[in-house]
Amino acid sequence: MDTLYWLIGVLTYGAIALVALWGAFCLILVWRRVAQTRFRSPDAQEEFLDELDSHLARRDFEGAAALCEDDRRALPQLALYAIENRDLGPARVQKRLIERFQQDVLADIEHRLSWVGTVIKSAPMLGLFGTVTGMMAAFGNLSKGGSVNQTKMAEDIMFALITTALGLAIAMPLIIGLASINVRLRKMEDSVAAGMSRMLETFRAVLSRS
Repeated sequence: MDTLYWLIGVLTYGAIALVALWGAFCLILVWRRVAQTRFRSPDAQEEFLDELDSHLARRDFEGAAALCEDDRRALPQLALYAIENRDLGPARVQKRLIERFQQDVLADIEHRLSWVGTVIKSAPMLGLFGTVTGMMAAFGNLSKGGSVNQTKMAEDIMFALITTALGLAIAMPLIIGLASINVRLRKMEDSVAAGMSRMLETFRAVLSRS
């Protein structure tokens, strides 16, 4: 029986470690994805839009496309898509841009965020499982009768407390990180929406002159 509890303990520690690594990995990926997708400041986005407007005002679509082509941030890529599909008309382009932003940018970020949420929920549950297992081992030692192995009981109780602490220690930083990511994500969505609105206004003005 002691061997079984030892094996469960090893597996519990291993599962907690894997969950912690996966949660941190997903959080870092989302953080980098948001950082790569958004402009660092509103001024940087305005500067890009000013340069884009100057190309579009001259109907220099090739220059506007070249400006956006190597920029992997969300707004330049959406602008490039709008330029390449300008024959569809402003209304259809706007609809396509919203769909593209949802599918290519937000869907991937939300997928990773869902994994972070899963880790936040599962880490304390794994800790609770370790707690229950440790207490079962401790009470099993008591039920044998005769002299109680106090060292073994202390180890079992310590295992129960350590797994609980580990589960909480994993979940709490991820909760803070997730909240921070959500704030950055909302700011990015607002920034991209404002940029798309300005870009489409320029498109309408330019295409109406054709």
